Formats: sequence, C-alpha cells, structure tokens
Amino acid sequence: MNKEKYLQKFQKSISETYFHKLPLEERIFIESKALIYRFSYQEIRQIVDIAVDLRMWGKGALRHFWQDAQNVNKPLSQQKKEVIQKLRQIYETFRHEANDYGEIKREKIEAPKIRIESKPKENLGFGLCPVASPKTRCCNLLTLDAVESCGFDCSYCSIQSFYNEGKITFDTNLKEKLDHIQLDPNEFYHIGTGQSSDSLMWGNRFGVLDHLADFAQKHPNVMLEFKTKSNNVKYFLEKEEIIPNLLFTWSLNPQTVIDHEEHLTASLQERINAAKKIAEKGYLVGFHFHPIIYYKDYQKEYKAVFEALIETFDPDQVVLVSFGTLTFIKPVIQKIRKRDFQSKILQMPLTDAAGKLSYPPEIKKEMFRFAYESFKPWHHKVFFYLCMEDHSLWKEVFGYAYPTNETFEMDMKMHYQAKIDQLRRSL
Repeated sequence: MNKEKYLQKFQKSISETYFHKLPLEERIFIESKALIYRFSYQEIRQIVDIAVDLRMWGKGALRHFWQDAQNVNKPLSQQKKEVIQKLRQIYETFRHEANDYGEIKREKIEAPKIRIESKPKENLGFGLCPVASPKTRCCNLLTLDAVESCGFDCSYCSIQSFYNEGKITFDTNLKEKLDHIQLDPNEFYHIGTGQSSDSLMWGNRFGVLDHLADFAQKHPNVMLEFKTKSNNVKYFLEKEEIIPNLLFTWSLNPQTVIDHEEHLTASLQERINAAKKIAEKGYLVGFHFHPIIYYKDYQKEYKAVFEALIETFDPDQVVLVSFGTLTFIKPVIQKIRKRDFQSKILQMPLTDAAGKLSYPPEIKKEMFRFAYESFKPWHHKVFFYLCMEDHSLWKEVFGYAYPTNETFEMDMKMHYQAKIDQLRRSL
C-alpha cells in the first residue's frame, strides 16, 4: 500500500479513537511510526489508548517509552509485532504496580453547568438493583430513582454512562408514584435511593426529601437508605420527628482518593462530621468503602479512616459497613479516556469479573481482608458485607459464605430489622 493510500486509512482509523485529544507532538509521532510500520486499525486504536492512559496516569508521553524494532531486516509484520509487544509490556508493568498519587497533580475541576429540570416521568425507577447479577453475591437491594443523574464528578462513576451529562431530572409526580407502590405489610424491604444520583446533595429540592420521608413513615416495614458523598444533612437535622426506619450511609475514601478521584464531593472530614451529627440526632448510619482503591500506602491511609470511625461512632448507631472495589463496563472506560484530565483510576490490572473488568482476586482478597480485620471491635455488632463481589471471596474475607443471594438478603434484613427495633425502643 502506497503512502497516500495508507494515510487515508490512517485518518479514517484515528477518527474513531481519542487521537485528537493527544498533544500535537504526540500525534505527529504516532503518525510517523504508523507510516513506518503500517499499523492496522486495531493496532492504532490500541496505541492511542495506551498514549491517552500514560498521559492520564502522569507517566508522560508515549514517545518516551517507544522502542523500535531492533532488526530492520525482519519482515515488516515481525517488526510491527515486536514494537507492539514491547509497548504492551511497558504498559502492563505500569498497570500492575501500586499507584502513586504523587505522580499526578490535583485537578481543579470546576463545577459544571448543570441544567436542572422537573417534569412528569412515565415510570418510577423502582425495582431490583440494576447491577444485580447471579454471578456475584448480591443483597437483592431494591432501588428507587428519586433523581436522575449526579452533580458530583467522581472519575470512576458508572452513572455517567446511564444519563445525559449536564442534566439533572426530578419527577414532578414522585409523590403520586410513591403513594401507588404496593408493598406487602408482612415483608421487610430494604430500598436504596442512591443508585441514580447522590441521595442528599440536592437537599429537599422539589420536595424530594419530603416525599421520601413520608413514604418511609407510611411503610414502617421499609428501611429506606440515603447514600451520599455530601454533607448536606440540614433537612433531617431540622426535622423534629425521628423516622427510625431511615438509614443514612456515607461512601468513604481517604482524602488522597477524594482529592484526585471524587471531584466536587465533600471532604472526608465533612462526611464524617455529617454522619456524626445525624447519629447524634438519633438516626442510624452506615459506611460504604466502595470502591477501595489499591495504591501506594493505601493500607496506612484506609486504616486511619477505619480508626476514625471506630473512635467516633458507637456500633449501636451503625447498621452496616460494606466493601467493594472498582468494577468497570467498557463504556465507562471509554468515557474516562474521553476526558482530558489526570487520574490513576484506570491504572490497574483489569481482569474479567462476571462480565465486567476489575482487580484480580488476589488483590481483592488483600484489600478486603485488611479492611475487615481493621474493624475487629465492630465484628458481631455491625453487619459487614461485600458488594457485587464473587461468591468465593466471602469465605476468604469473613470466614463464612452465603450459599445463595436469598440467604444473604435474609440475614442482612434480619440484622437491619434488629437495629430499627432497638432504635424504636429507645425513642
């Protein structure tokens, strides 16, 4: 293939990649090497993804790691294979090392312009957790989408692949839809509101918290969970009456992770302070360490968070502590690469995990065991579980395992009911 024809092919190939997001020097370099080795579409895509990732991880330009074929007398196909192989080896070495957040700057992310709209929605998003899978041990959580899309900017968040960016949607008919939910009064339900947006960051905008609080009061056999990374608890602190079947949970990470990966969210201390105020008001709280992220000195920094919780909260106030880690679907990975920012979130060994991509089981075992053992004073007083993780990890981490999702769900609900009953007796 002559140079002109190949350049046409090259231009077509890069149009379907993030090539245009690379600096000019990098683009010129890749094009020059493509002309030498006549890379295929898939090879160009692979090289561009590696170049984007290296910049995102703070490793520098692709050209600094490039190694040309040593023997130019070999057939071009062999030279090309050698070049790609060497590049992949360097890339994989970076992916398997513990991340060093000192290599990247803390991004100054400006709050995006968000269009907030309130309109009648055809259906209430109410049903089984959308990430539930028979391939992982799942608690069969029911989710209630009171708000669609989030105003925070966590680099790893899957919400970004579900909804339109820059638009937050409230349902004008939320109250009516909640009133029409049919629940069996003889059953106990665990319903979460933080799957499609942060549960508390919007406060009582459009009366959303009024409607949800009324729903919880109407159904005392429901534990309604508000999951958040905010410190916006004013509405419930000012509310005189305690609703005992409300649960407030905070997604926590060390401040290093918050600074670099959880943009626009409340700081670690602000989240802990908000949880403390809610607990002192008389409500039940919980904590999600999901995702736990593997990076340099991660054990030291997570340990400090675990110890702060143990020192701050009475386990009688705490319903749950959950552990989980990064799990990606390919559209989310592409969304992350599309952005022009520094992040370590994709610098990890990606292995298959029930059809998604996550850490290898050995790293998960290390992280989850460490986390669980750090909470030893709360063992048998607080309900611990793994969220969306393989069945086999339970025995390795907790020393026991549930045979089915249903037995897990039943045991979880039993513990939750006991905490609510204990709170009701104290009111």
